[in-house]
Amino acid sequence: MTDPTPVPQTGETFPAFTLQDASGRAHSLNDYAGKYLVLYVYPKDDTPGCTKEACDFRDSAPLKALGAAVVGISADDASSHAQFAEKYSLPFPLLSDPDAAFLKAIGSYGPKNMYGKVTEGIKRQTFLIGPDGKLVKSWLAVSVEGHADAVAAAIEKDQAKRA
Repeated sequence: MTDPTPVPQTGETFPAFTLQDASGRAHSLNDYAGKYLVLYVYPKDDTPGCTKEACDFRDSAPLKALGAAVVGISADDASSHAQFAEKYSLPFPLLSDPDAAFLKAIGSYGPKNMYGKVTEGIKRQTFLIGPDGKLVKSWLAVSVEGHADAVAAAIEKDQAKRA
């Protein structure tokens, strides 16, 4: 099983999207112009790894201090997102891509290896998009532990480069 979908490359304009959050409000890439956007892709609401990742983004003091916007995306529906966000007091939107069309377009859906078995599904990935809409950095195989702080460090490094 090969994955022919090209992943957005560092320095390229990130692909446009318009997806709805749990309340039905549409979010697009243009909504975040002028600020850093942490777009994290996760497999499933209210599962252990996805819960830890969401809570780490929620609790990251460095990310808050940097003023970065955080948005999560999965294929779960609005109702599932609403319950997940409420249960863990998530202060950022969770966007729904029920047919995984956008996730497939950015290479976040496809073959993945889980415990030695290759399956098809959503890959845990993060994309850091700069204030200019260009991809600053991507993490294509996220390890949840310490990830939010690594994203914050990447923002600080990019800010220093732009200064």
